Formats: sequence, C-alpha cells, structure tokens
Amino acid sequence: MVDVLPTPAAPGLAGSADPAGPASATPRKPPTPHRPAGGALLAVVLLGQFMAILDVSIVNVALPTLRSDLDVSGAGLQLVVAGYTLAYSVLLITGARLGAVLSHRRAFLLGLAGFTLASLACGLAVGPTTLIVFRFLQGAFAALMTPQVMSVIQRNFAGAARLRALGYFSAVIAGGVVVGQVAGGLLVSADLFGAGWRTVFLVNVPIGAVLLAVGARVMPADEARRGVDLDLPGLVLLAASVLLVVMPLVLGHELGWPAWTWASLAAGVAVFGLFVYVEGRVAARGRRPLISGRVLAAPGLRPAAAILLLAPATWAGFLFTTTLHLQGDLGLSPLMSGLAFVPCVVAFAFVGLNWQRVPSRWQVCLIPAGFTLAAVSYLFIGPLAGGGVRYEALTALIGLGLGVMSIIMSVTLEHVPVEDAADASGLLLTLMQLGQVIGVAVVGTVFLTAAGDGGSTRHAEYATGRALAAVALAAAVGALVLARRRWAGRPVAAPTAG
Repeated sequence: MVDVLPTPAAPGLAGSADPAGPASATPRKPPTPHRPAGGALLAVVLLGQFMAILDVSIVNVALPTLRSDLDVSGAGLQLVVAGYTLAYSVLLITGARLGAVLSHRRAFLLGLAGFTLASLACGLAVGPTTLIVFRFLQGAFAALMTPQVMSVIQRNFAGAARLRALGYFSAVIAGGVVVGQVAGGLLVSADLFGAGWRTVFLVNVPIGAVLLAVGARVMPADEARRGVDLDLPGLVLLAASVLLVVMPLVLGHELGWPAWTWASLAAGVAVFGLFVYVEGRVAARGRRPLISGRVLAAPGLRPAAAILLLAPATWAGFLFTTTLHLQGDLGLSPLMSGLAFVPCVVAFAFVGLNWQRVPSRWQVCLIPAGFTLAAVSYLFIGPLAGGGVRYEALTALIGLGLGVMSIIMSVTLEHVPVEDAADASGLLLTLMQLGQVIGVAVVGTVFLTAAGDGGSTRHAEYATGRALAAVALAAAVGALVLARRRWAGRPVAAPTAG
C-alpha cells in the first residue's frame, strides 16, 4: 500500500538507488546531507509514508458501513479498495523519477498536499462514483509522495542516524496494516460527529495539514535535475492495459459478463503487447524505458516477478473478503473485525522482521515453504468460517506463510547489477501493487458471486478459500523455481592466489 504490504526489506532496497537512475543526463553528486537532520524531518516523512499505508487497510474495515450508507455495489467496493492501489502501482516508477525532476522536497510536499486534499474529498463524497474517483487521486498523489521518503533519508542522515532512520522506516511499514485495521474499526465504531465511515478518510486531513506546515520548515532543499526520462508513452500504454483488464474483472460478475468485458480483456492484452514493443523502441534509441528488458533478463527476476504478482493477490483478496465475512454472517462490529486481523498481521510482520536470523543457505527455502503453508491454510477458511479461536489461529498461519514475501526482494536483487537496482526494485514493487489489485478484483469477484448464489458470506468462504489456495500454490511453484536457480547459481569462492 506506499508499500501497502508490510515488507520491511522491500522499501529499503527500492530506495537504495537514485530514482533518476544511471541514464540521467545530469551528473550525480553523492547524496550528502544538506544540513544536520533532526527528528522533525524524520517524523514528517515517516508519518507521510504511514498515512499512505494506513489508507489501504483502514478502508477495509469500513466497507460494510460504507456499502449500506452509500448503497455501493460489490463491484463498487472493489473499486474503492483497488482504485487507490491501481493508481499507485501504475504511477510508482514515474513518481520516483518525478522526484528527480521536481526535487525530492517539492515532490514530497506536492504529493502530501494532493493526498490530503483527496482524503478530504473522499470523506465528503456524496456517492460511490465520486468516492472511487477521489480514491484514484489519492493513489496518484501517494505515488508521488512515498518514493521520496527513502531519498530524503539517504540525503539527510548518515552513519548511525541513518541506520536508526531505516529501522524506524521498517517499523512503519511492518506496523501500518495492523494499525490500519484496528484504527479503522475504532474510528467507524466511535462514529465521531455522526461521520461513520467518513472518518477513515477525514482523519488524514488534520494530520496532513500539520505535516505540510512542519515539512515546509524542516525539509531541506535539493536540486532538481534535467534529462530524466519519464517515458510518458510507456506510462499511458501501461495504464490503459491495466485498466482494460481490471475493469471487466471487477464489473463482469454484476453485469453478467456482456460482450464488452471480453473485448476489453482482449484489448488489454493487445495494448500490453504494444507497450512491450514501445518499451523496446525506447531502449533501442538509448532512452530509459519505464520497464527495461535488461532488468527483466537479470537472473531470477522473472520467477520473482511472477511470485510478487501472485502472493500479494492472495493477501489483498484475503483481507477484502474476510472483512466482509466478519461483519457479514459473523456479525462483528467494525472494531472487533479490525482486532480479528491482529494475529494474522502480527505473524506476517514477525516473519518479515526476523527471517534474516535464519542461516543464509536456508533463507530461500522459506519462500516455497511459506506459500505452501498459506495454500493449505486457505483450504480451511470455509470449514472454520464460523469464527472463534480456531479461525483466529488459522489466520495467524496464513500471515506466517505470506510473511515470506519480504524475503523475495532481497533474494532477487542481490544478483541485479547496481546500475539496474532502482529499475528492478521499482518494477518488483509495482508488480506487488498490481497483484493486490488483481487479488481484490478476482478473489473479490469469486466471493461476491458465491455470496450472491448462496445468500451467505459463510457459504462464500468455501469457494474463496479454494481460489486463494490455488493462487498461493502457483506462487509456491514459482518460489521453487526461484530457489532452484538460487542454489544452482550460488557463487563459488574464488581460488586463493599462490
């Protein structure tokens, strides 16, 4: 979510290289601090990152209340959740490069201002259409704001201060989903000023205003750079391709899958083919494409890309459907349904924060093992859908299995050349966000269709569990390929001289 998933390793890697990249025409200077950085600067950028993560999970708990208040369809709920992530995923790489064009300070503050105003607009939305539009805008401004966070940390903190800043950054990423689920439930249940679900958006407004005021004073200026390739044709084609595929997946089940939905899916595939062709032409002219073919050819990146598309799909689909079930047949309040996710997300974060303690030779083996555990656990969602301690223990097992996602970025990027690190990490993070969009669209459709057929969310959990298990199993197969390549390509120590 932004990283909407609590993957502490990923953001650090994504920000480890200048988002402008090696193809920038302006010579780079070492990212040295402009002036001593203090706690206020770190608090501003981390709270901005935290808000962006929060705005994915905090909305999940409010969905049933929002649905009844605005009379939102099932497809509308999917777009409320997925619209934010869709805009973020498509614009993430461009947002990172705009940080070099505008300067990281300007890009962060502009993104924060837009995110705050879009949050206000979401909270005041009078209908589902306007809410969905403003959610897309939220995601777009988040894509401009959050890529600057690591750049600001790298430029303004050094030595032990930088290590502490990165530790806090990881904690923000890991804790965002937990706090979002609980905070969303608390805000909706409190029903402040009778605002109900609107408070999950309006809470961003005073926080954003304070961050803007403080940020304008404490964020040091940095120079904008010229000659950065934004690859706008590639951006337009990628966005069109994703929309042409996602929209029929979301709307198809409610409309009875008319001819236009199948035509749209076919057009999405065709436009993506055109995107691949255009990207190749951009690279052939010596420019920097949005997604580089050279990066895709890096060892292990393709299976990792497949995993990071599939695994987040199960995570997002699970959060979306489970929220509807907890407040549906189980009748939990928004607060109690938010608290019900704590075992799952804490287990997820536990793996993300502790996998490096495992001996390095076994770390890659954790990935297929984790996805296999998640796949088996998903099969019991239906039988245990009545709730209780066993259901909570099952969600913890799911979180434990999916927590291995935080390992994939590290395993994959260790063999990527330094000059391609920014593009590779940007690509993988983009795929993670797109995976979440696909999860909400596809798994959400399975759940809503089954709930409509059987008349209950408990009935829908059986079909949903099978769908989630199939996707997690596919991720496990991809993880086995990645593990096999990792072991086959393990470098051998060079012979000593003499």
